[in-house]
Amino acid sequence: MTELGGRLRDRVALITGASRGIGRAIALGFAHEGADLILASRKRQDLETVVNDAEHLGRRALAVAANLSSEADVNELCQRVEEEFGRLDILVNNAATNPYMGPLCEATPEVFDKTLDLNLRGPFLLIRRCRDLLRRSPAASIINIGSTAGLRPSPMLGIYSISKAGLHMMTRVLARELAPEKIRVNTLAPGLTRTRFSSALWAEGREERAASLIPLGRIGEPDDMVEAALYLASGDSAFVTGQVIVLDGGATA
Repeated sequence: MTELGGRLRDRVALITGASRGIGRAIALGFAHEGADLILASRKRQDLETVVNDAEHLGRRALAVAANLSSEADVNELCQRVEEEFGRLDILVNNAATNPYMGPLCEATPEVFDKTLDLNLRGPFLLIRRCRDLLRRSPAASIINIGSTAGLRPSPMLGIYSISKAGLHMMTRVLARELAPEKIRVNTLAPGLTRTRFSSALWAEGREERAASLIPLGRIGEPDDMVEAALYLASGDSAFVTGQVIVLDGGATA
């Protein structure tokens, strides 16, 4: 991206897990196209560079610390959105966790709950709380960040796969329920992407092997997800809802 665009001019977007990786790339892509931003993460200081980058693009950006699995934090976050911006047009549910890698039946109930609390309950809480703001928008769009792990079982990632499969189904359910309110709901499902979150799968000499399993011959980059997110956030996808769009270099083909 070299020239500033305007596909999201005067829109307001709330993006969770925005401090790095895919969330950061989408946030700056939206700012580049004219959106003002509310950026959420557990630690506010982690968002400061993203806020600065968005402001250098001429956009307003607000950083809010929030635990997205906490109903109280979600309520406070949405209250800040209403107080500071008075509207919301785009919600990107990107925050996620994967605290456990291993066989499903060897996981503890605590780690199971922790994963689903953020990856599945968190988006539910945020959509539920932001619904009134979104229904006021003339072009409301919810974008859930799923995963190809939610499309087929991923070895050693059983709980994470379950949480993302649930998020994909939530997308379909809410697309139907919220369509009468003109709120579109879709999912982006990235494959293996070069982020700190997924580094256990590709770092320390494992990248060549990982890339060999992808038909396009490389793992994804956070920027690979931006144009698809812009499509779903903008009027270009005005007749698209309830869809899971896969970006994986052909790995699930």
